[in-house]
Amino acid sequence: MDKQRALEIVESPELIRVTYNGKQIYIQHVDENTDKARIYPLDDPQEEFDVNLSQLIEQ
Repeated sequence: MDKQRALEIVESPELIRVTYNGKQIYIQHVDENTDKARIYPLDDPQEEFDVNLSQLIEQ
């Protein structure tokens, strides 16, 4: 996923389907300097971690 699209998704009031390793996730924050996103799986909000934007897929 490109950085601009990830930022648009973060700012969107709607829940947009994004997956990481086949699991639906929520993007909390995008770090524009490192091209990483802070995410968590929708089924486990306590499991937050950072991933490269290139690993995220919009459905």
